[in-house]
Amino acid sequence: MRRTLYRLLIELTNGRFTSYVLRKFAQSRLSSIIIPSYAKVFHIRQDEMEKDLKEYGTLHELFTRKLKKGKRSIDTEVSSIVSPVDGVFADHGPIDQAKMFEIKGKQYSIVDMLGTEERAARYAGGTYMVIYLSPSHYHRIHSPLSGTVTERFVLGRKSYPVNAAGMKYGKDTLSKNYRSVTEIESEGERLALVKVGAMFVNSIELLHEREVVQKGEEMAYFTFGSTVVLLFEKDMIEVVQSLTSGQEVRVGEKVATRL
Repeated sequence: MRRTLYRLLIELTNGRFTSYVLRKFAQSRLSSIIIPSYAKVFHIRQDEMEKDLKEYGTLHELFTRKLKKGKRSIDTEVSSIVSPVDGVFADHGPIDQAKMFEIKGKQYSIVDMLGTEERAARYAGGTYMVIYLSPSHYHRIHSPLSGTVTERFVLGRKSYPVNAAGMKYGKDTLSKNYRSVTEIESEGERLALVKVGAMFVNSIELLHEREVVQKGEEMAYFTFGSTVVLLFEKDMIEVVQSLTSGQEVRVGEKVATRL
């Protein structure tokens, strides 16, 4: 009953019109009124921001802020895979031969997530990794490794929340939400960087249009907090053993090693 009610409320409030209204507000000068309280409530790290808080004219500008130079360093180890975002490391594990994985007790389909059986087949027997971004985090997305972009595509329309309640009661949030996917080939192996939209504001803006991408290079940004899912081919990586669910990670921090 609780799950049904939750989903009904989301469906009633998560349409194109409500998304449009919220986006317009966040991009308006009127939204600047709540920036100080927003920064306080969500404990924004103002010492890391490129500009002073009062220089952001809209919430959208604050959401998509850049960092001061030198605030993030990219792991230089040739075999390292780095975190593409600042966020909370939610989980990692195997993708089974049926192209499914489980997180928080729920099963997710790689076929649904990537849109076709052909795309999903590459990751059967591989590894998944999930990193959640809250509204407090830096929202820009960087490449976890160097390689060549083989495909970019967008799937889905609506988005359930990706917070704890959304993951528990939502309907296949990671594989059915609005999502922007970038596949990168590196040393003959494939990685899928799945950028999952958050409730109401589905905007994921791509900044990188070239074929070649370098580890740590900026690729896109979320308009609001959301989630990144990384999918790796079989026997491609080994996740850093010290990583645990709920741990904070930062852009450029080593999260796995190439095998």
